[in-house]
Amino acid sequence: MSKLKEQSWLNYLYRFFDIIVLFFIIIDLGYDHSDNFTSPHVLGLIVLSLLLIVFNTAKLYIYKYKNKKRVALVNIIIISVLLLISIIVSIIHINNDYHFILQKIKPILELGLVLYFLLRLLVFVRYIYELYFNPAIVFVGSFLILAILGAFLLMLPSATTNGISFTNALFTSTSSVCVTGLAVLDTSKDFTLTGQSIILVLIQLGGLGILTFTSFFAFFFRGSSSFKEGLNTKDFIAQDGLKDVFRAALNVVTFTLTLEIIGAIFIYFSISENAVISDKVFFSVFHSISAFCNAGFSILPSGLFEESIRFNYGFQWMIMILIILGGLGHNIIFNFFKKIKISIFELFENHGIHKRINIITLNTKIVIYTTVILLIVGWVFLFISEYNNTLLEHTTIIGKLTNSAFSSVSPRTAGFNVVDYSKMTVPSLLFIIFLMWIGASPASTGGGIKTSTFALAVLNILTVAKGKSRIEIFGKRISSESTSRAFAIIFISLIVIGISIMALLIFEPKGTPILTVVFECFSAFSTVGLSLNFTPTLSESSKYVIIVIMFIGRIGMLNLMLGLLRQINHQFYEYPKENILIN
Repeated sequence: MSKLKEQSWLNYLYRFFDIIVLFFIIIDLGYDHSDNFTSPHVLGLIVLSLLLIVFNTAKLYIYKYKNKKRVALVNIIIISVLLLISIIVSIIHINNDYHFILQKIKPILELGLVLYFLLRLLVFVRYIYELYFNPAIVFVGSFLILAILGAFLLMLPSATTNGISFTNALFTSTSSVCVTGLAVLDTSKDFTLTGQSIILVLIQLGGLGILTFTSFFAFFFRGSSSFKEGLNTKDFIAQDGLKDVFRAALNVVTFTLTLEIIGAIFIYFSISENAVISDKVFFSVFHSISAFCNAGFSILPSGLFEESIRFNYGFQWMIMILIILGGLGHNIIFNFFKKIKISIFELFENHGIHKRINIITLNTKIVIYTTVILLIVGWVFLFISEYNNTLLEHTTIIGKLTNSAFSSVSPRTAGFNVVDYSKMTVPSLLFIIFLMWIGASPASTGGGIKTSTFALAVLNILTVAKGKSRIEIFGKRISSESTSRAFAIIFISLIVIGISIMALLIFEPKGTPILTVVFECFSAFSTVGLSLNFTPTLSESSKYVIIVIMFIGRIGMLNLMLGLLRQINHQFYEYPKENILIN
């Protein structure tokens, strides 16, 4: 009984420490004032860090559950390592005044508190979706909470240069979480380094989903998963079975972070001689994450249209590769890795594995073929359409090809611009709207109706035209459920976009070009982020319309409806069939 009382008291202490840590984080990162830099303040951080180590050590010995012991151990390791780094930094600057030394170790201690609080937050989120059974509602709720929390963080005084209204903060936060990229403020000028860092974290969490990150940490701490946790995670990471859901989440997070690090390294070397960019490391990390997550946010005043960047073709190709990999989705990439691994094994085996097993799935084939066709057709079309227009400023054929290729890749929900879209020809804009509407692939960081949805719709039209009753491709038959879902997604997308267009035409002044409004709505729904310089001029009401559209586009209206209606008990009966005249 005394053991239970000790655990109860520890839980109360846990909450108390969470409040204190949150208080220090908000004061340190949210407000710029002289008290933050006084020696007593830094000494308070040191004392708090030592208390957290003592508290987690006690928790390590009192709690009996392995997962809670692991969390405590990780907390101890993180804070201890950062304290050790602080001691090393202090020794290096031992000849300086102790005030100087304290200011040097202050950012290190703050990092420890932030990491500690993030771990606590992820544990709390995991606890929430263990309690609530409906995966779709939990998925939607996680994005909604993240967007609102991000809005309040962006309203902290140190996040912006001149303050920000709640509407603009919510718009920016939603655009970040939904990896859209539409911006009512200039990310480079109106947001400080703290604000840009908040946006970057929201992009990363929104790109992969907070449930994926939570699952990653749950697997790390427990080494296993519960049935409920598996249900909550499997749909988001497109895993068919429950057996390896958490291991798949671990692979997704590891794969994403690895690619983003590699991308940041290549970006850094591609802009190493650029005098306009001051903090090249942060620039590289920001744009690598923004590109892979298909967010489209940039910390340059004119985005990638900045003169020092729009003629850097090596940098643009690196961004394009990250966009394409992020837009394909981890399932497709992992499927190719599996094919390569088996092919290597076959070199040392006498029998061919691939002759007995179809390694490349039908889903992978459809996504790859559709993606390649759209990219090539878009590349050729925009090269021809813009040759005597926006491509004139690029004097070399390499420049023209790179620019037109980028304009074909970016509308696939990335939203970076290396041209002024307001100066494009009408045929080019209409084709870009088409590309934005299709978007990226399922289980990716991109939006849109998805490549597989579009492919199934086209295949179904061809099947009906041939007089067949089912879709057959690559020696496989596609289920009627998949086809019905594809047409439902297409229909819902057009309804939502149509309503948003009408709403903006009502709220915006008379004379607003309808093509500008249509472009904005398709961009918001498909979480692209491209605009005809229209977003900053939106009225207050229109901003909320776009916020809702971005949110619906990211989570999927069909997913929300399935989550709400799936609880209805289905009856196992069948009514008489009758045909409806369609002509």
